[in-house]
Amino acid sequence: MTSPKVVVEGLCKVFGNNPKLALDMLANGATKEEVFSRTEQIVGVHNATFDVQEGEIFVLMGLSGSGKSTLIRLINRLIEPSAGKVLIDGRDVARAHASELTALRRTDMSMVFQSFALMPQRSVLSNAAFGLEVAGVSRKEREKRAMTVLAQVGLAAFAHKLPAQLSGGMQQRVGLARALTVNPSLMIMDEAFSALDPLKRKEMQDVLLDLQREQRRTILFVSHDLEEALRIGSRIAIMEGGRVVQIGTPQDIIAHPADDYVRAFFDGIDTSRYLTAGDLMQQDAVPVIRVDGASSAPIAVSTVADTLNGSADYAFVLDQHHRIRGFVCRDDSGQASAELLHTDCLDTHASLAHVVSSVVSSRSPLPVVDDDGIYCGSVNKTNVLQALTRHRGTHG
Repeated sequence: MTSPKVVVEGLCKVFGNNPKLALDMLANGATKEEVFSRTEQIVGVHNATFDVQEGEIFVLMGLSGSGKSTLIRLINRLIEPSAGKVLIDGRDVARAHASELTALRRTDMSMVFQSFALMPQRSVLSNAAFGLEVAGVSRKEREKRAMTVLAQVGLAAFAHKLPAQLSGGMQQRVGLARALTVNPSLMIMDEAFSALDPLKRKEMQDVLLDLQREQRRTILFVSHDLEEALRIGSRIAIMEGGRVVQIGTPQDIIAHPADDYVRAFFDGIDTSRYLTAGDLMQQDAVPVIRVDGASSAPIAVSTVADTLNGSADYAFVLDQHHRIRGFVCRDDSGQASAELLHTDCLDTHASLAHVVSSVVSSRSPLPVVDDDGIYCGSVNKTNVLQALTRHRGTHG
């Protein structure tokens, strides 16, 4: 298993003239509010510990003042930590010299902010190439690389326009292109799409997800919008009062919110839209028959009859590697049949919409398989309807 791209250990930030006093109070159980009322020290982040895996979009979210923007500024050390460690590719950023930080920010880490911060007098191409210009790359080479990235974000035709000639959504694409042109392995995006209207925001999310499928960068994405976090995040960390209160996949957090604070984020949101086949499947609902995958010999009717004894109407047939060969069922007269029938499979990551359309058009339950094609469980109409009712009833 690869080591994490980013490791955060016990990271703290106290704004004030006596951070040690505040940290001691926090260690003894004081709240952020108690620390401020007694010492006037402001707790920005307290004891944040997590890691970010290579190639994932890790979303930090929380209400205003929860500490999420402070936390990412500690990670790239735009502000100094009061305590704790930040390791990027094993290097302790919290103890790095200024020259190391400058090199890291120029070559391997990019930031995209809510404000586009484009240079108005420079063309789109010049803005996109700016990071490489600072790094000393020749004009020909930096413009070549910038044009490649502008094409990836759909702006090649606007390379020689000025930012003022573009819409807000297109300007944010330029900001994204500028961050990508230096080819960073780590991108930090702070409320990058929140200034856009809902349609443009979704459009930019689509651009980011498309690029991520191709390039698999590690992205730290700050958002206050749960729907955005659920849509783009591989995992989500939810912050409250400077603390990380829950970390998990979107499905983990939907299914098992840590407390009422996390639960409140779901008010008015139809969380069923974010369910996958893996969330909906049942592991033992359909019996299985295991056979030698190398053999083309028919399955014995007696084996099928024994497997289907009781109320089962279907059984999946697996080879010796636990991959689906098909299914068997009862015939029209209700007797066990050994005829091997073809079945479509659902990937564990399949979206709810795909699951619903597949299950509705299938007479039998459908098998769910992992990325290696290994059988994991099954879904049918009943458990899909139950999941929809449960999630819409709770959060609608």
